[in-house]
Amino acid sequence: MNREHGGAVGQLDTQETRRRWSEEAYSALVDVARTYHAVITYKELAEEIQARSGIRTKVLLHNWIGPILGRVVREAHRRGDPPLTALVVHSDDGMVGAGYKEVLEIAGQPPLDGVEERERHAAEARLACYRHFGATLPADGGIAALSPRHQAAVERRRGGGRTPPPVCAGCFVELPATGVCDSCG
Repeated sequence: MNREHGGAVGQLDTQETRRRWSEEAYSALVDVARTYHAVITYKELAEEIQARSGIRTKVLLHNWIGPILGRVVREAHRRGDPPLTALVVHSDDGMVGAGYKEVLEIAGQPPLDGVEERERHAAEARLACYRHFGATLPADGGIAALSPRHQAAVERRRGGGRTPPPVCAGCFVELPATGVCDSCG
């Protein structure tokens, strides 16, 4: 069954489509959770949901994915599962979306102060998902980690742990590759 929905949001607004997409999203996220430190982008998840359900849409992703993930948040909470939506990240920055606040609301937790606090919370939630859904973990039980793309951005902001380039002791100018100052010789 390969049905295609057109461009109008109203055409998507069927309970059956949302129910099917939510079920497929839940199943896809459980699959992701079975691989330690795995994440999935919103775009990849949207494609997976549509492929699994056989129901496709031309409606822009940001117009329909939020309500589907909201259903996943509520279902995970109802089942006593960790918040699977922590596994879904933006492709450009590797961070969970602003809708992640629903995870906290459903769990009765207070809102988080900032983006980095939200990302740390999501990293802990991802680790809980890996443990709960049977990912093969290191002997120490694994660690919570930012998504690879977000971790790379954090390291770039910190200077990536690189040592600063050598400078001339006489004029304090960065030394060329030769290691001999062009000014002081």
